[in-house]
Amino acid sequence: MPGAPRAVSRLPGVTSLASLIKAYDVRGVTPDPFSPAVARAIGAAFAEVVGGPRVVIGQDMRPSGPELVAAFAEGVTSRGVDVVRIGLCSTDGLYHASGALDVPGAMFTASHNPAEYNGIKMCHAGARPVGQDTGLTEIRRLAESYLDDGLPAPAATRGTVSDHEMLAEYAAFLRGLVDLSGLRPLKVVVDAGNGMAGLTAPAVLGEAAGLPALPLDVVPLFFELDGSFPNHEANPLEPANLIDLQAAVVANGADIGLAFDGDADRCFVIDERGAAVSPSAITALVGLREVARERAAGRTPTVIRNLITSAAVPDLLEAAGARVVRTRVGHSFIKAQMAEHDAVFGGEHSAHYYFRDFFFADTGMLAAMHVLAALGEARRADGSGATLSELAEAYEPYVASGEINSRVADVAAARQRVVDAYVTREEAGPVTVDELDGLTVSHWDGQPRWWFNLRASNTEPLLRLNVEAADEDVMEKVRDDVLSLVRQDGEEQP
Repeated sequence: MPGAPRAVSRLPGVTSLASLIKAYDVRGVTPDPFSPAVARAIGAAFAEVVGGPRVVIGQDMRPSGPELVAAFAEGVTSRGVDVVRIGLCSTDGLYHASGALDVPGAMFTASHNPAEYNGIKMCHAGARPVGQDTGLTEIRRLAESYLDDGLPAPAATRGTVSDHEMLAEYAAFLRGLVDLSGLRPLKVVVDAGNGMAGLTAPAVLGEAAGLPALPLDVVPLFFELDGSFPNHEANPLEPANLIDLQAAVVANGADIGLAFDGDADRCFVIDERGAAVSPSAITALVGLREVARERAAGRTPTVIRNLITSAAVPDLLEAAGARVVRTRVGHSFIKAQMAEHDAVFGGEHSAHYYFRDFFFADTGMLAAMHVLAALGEARRADGSGATLSELAEAYEPYVASGEINSRVADVAAARQRVVDAYVTREEAGPVTVDELDGLTVSHWDGQPRWWFNLRASNTEPLLRLNVEAADEDVMEKVRDDVLSLVRQDGEEQP
């Protein structure tokens, strides 16, 4: 069994992994600085800090994955901990394995980052997150010491490595959470972006895992697993990466389009017209389904949402009888709040969706299944099937700017200009202000209704602005006013 973790102080001139190991995960360019030697050291440190008799490891389709996984596994087994490799999978597939097997896990992926990147998302047993306050800081310190001084002497009994295919179990688990078998037939275009949805979508939505056929006509787009991303970046948060899907939905007369990022833990939705449905609207739609299920079981539901999601989310969910908890941006904060409040569901503006029934972890595929179920059940007054645009309209009553980045020379000075204009001047009006995550200024209780959040990036000299208002003219006015303050010294969008 691994020994107790030991603290290692860093001295000038010794190895630092600060550029690789961030607040939530490992992420960097391969093979330099993210090399097999680094993966081996992190694996050994992970085994020491997280412990347990065995660890499950998965990987996405990036070419650097197999070598990094082998090195990480070597580090883990050197500490006497067994390794179970599940091979190619989505990140939520790894979370399922960690939850189903009740063992710690490590997923090798760089999510939506370009091809030259790779990374590791780690979790405790039961898919509980490993972040800077839950083991990642200590993992980094130990890994740095191992790179400087070499790995400790191997455990008396080295761990073993075995392989276990879990795609079919993952698909069956999700099918057991949302029943799609009785829906009206739907045509669905799925853009995998050459990422892991090319493996998981046929298994969950089709028959590739040996499950019965669903009333879904799936039109595949870029299902070939290719970590060089030859068609477009696997980052649906960027509008340019949705163009192919939007065109395919319209060309095929499809009912809906689904776009997944590289490791398929996020899902973006396109309606039948080719228009994007906001993640806030999806949060409200899925949240209402989960709230209704909780209330039917006689329980009072709690839903978590980050502070960038639309004001429509708490409006709709609270009206349905839910308690809505507002939290900071970032999956470690959402997951912590999910567990603390035993929340049935959580949603972020970035299209991460979390489910109590999925080990409090995020899964884009389960969110997609809920949307498909809602669309398949939706009816017009005359009994005919409603379109997704008709269904989504109720969940998008307000107008949002989306996230706008500004590169600034002096983040503090730019932020202070906004504070001076909106908070401290007497004519600013009846606003509420909080600093839960950046600066949030709200005029939602007055007229006209608007709010904005201004957050600094953790890694770059950027300020991120999100604005929402009850109508478009007001949103544009607030957006342009705040941007003029932020960019006063010539700063501009990167």
